[in-house]
Amino acid sequence: MRLLDALPEPEVPAPRVVGVDEYATHKGRVYGTVLVDVETRRPVDLLPDREASSLAAWLAKRPGIEIVCRDRAPFFAEGATAGAPQATQVADRWHLWHNLVEAAERAVARHRQCLRVPVPDREAKADEQAPPEEKSDSPWRSERFANRVRARHATVHALLESGHSRRSIGRQLNMTHRTVKSLADAAKPEDRFRGQWQHNRTSVLDEYKPYLDERWDEGCTNAWKLWEEIVPLGYQGSYGRVSAYLREKRTSPRPVTAQPPAPRVVTRWILSRPETLTEIEQIRLKAVLANCPELDALTGHVRSFAHMLTERQGERLPQWLDAARQDDLPSLHTLAAGIDRDRDAVIAGLTLPWNSGVVEGHVNRIKMLKRQMFGRACFCYASAYCWPPDQPSGSR
Repeated sequence: MRLLDALPEPEVPAPRVVGVDEYATHKGRVYGTVLVDVETRRPVDLLPDREASSLAAWLAKRPGIEIVCRDRAPFFAEGATAGAPQATQVADRWHLWHNLVEAAERAVARHRQCLRVPVPDREAKADEQAPPEEKSDSPWRSERFANRVRARHATVHALLESGHSRRSIGRQLNMTHRTVKSLADAAKPEDRFRGQWQHNRTSVLDEYKPYLDERWDEGCTNAWKLWEEIVPLGYQGSYGRVSAYLREKRTSPRPVTAQPPAPRVVTRWILSRPETLTEIEQIRLKAVLANCPELDALTGHVRSFAHMLTERQGERLPQWLDAARQDDLPSLHTLAAGIDRDRDAVIAGLTLPWNSGVVEGHVNRIKMLKRQMFGRACFCYASAYCWPPDQPSGSR
């Protein structure tokens, strides 16, 4: 180790293309700055903070720097401008795409109601295609009740024709005198059609059903509130009739709707290359975009930016910003305003081949070294002469 310490420090050539990024010594509280020679992919220096003045002082001592690769942090932009005004600042493409992803996700979340797209019911279609069945002419609401009445009516009339009295028929069939009389007086079973078993019988609520249907479609499903609304209109019936009518509407079959996809799922569909989506994903995305013009416009802007980024056509950025501002997409407007403040660096990032990928790699390496060193600061853990764990800390 003494021989290694005696070796002279290797001379580090002055970098021409430097990358800068922050790293955490105490996450959320204390940060430093790492500087990397992008051409040799080797770290050059570490700064104790991430202040613009520290970066500016470091760059001012190295006038040969021509390009500074950075993310879109304002303190790095200010430091690079003050310390190396002759250098071209290059905004990292990954960070630009990440900013667009966040803006797209906010836009999709803002239109989450548009993600509920009705799906045709296959069974309903099959029923529509099938020939309509002939409606029964029976006035009975329940066939089981109708068959029971028909059987009783036929039995009573058969016993009457055979000479039995009504009192005798009541004893044999275990019926009351009133029931036997009503069956005997009815010329046909349909004459027994009464009350709740009657189809299309009139009701005091019939006049107010259109109003209830209209309010139901508007989203008001509270039976008590609707009953209070129709009473001033002249309704004299009970609350129970209103409640029963709305209960039928609640339990009636509704249009089948697919489970709406989560906003993050739709965002992933929008941000993915169309050819990488499955056929089902393409169909669902197409249905969502057809249902929401704003998301359709968002998809066009995202794919236009992706093409500009992958093909490095930074000269198209001003036209893209103008197009993004013309649609009702507040999140894209915020992104466009931020890009405008850093337009030159963003255009350079979308045009030049340089990026901050190697700097991000060294930041991850610093994190790995920190994790490896956790718990190794105290020599007692590796010593055979450690104090017993129950010894008070003040006496160690």
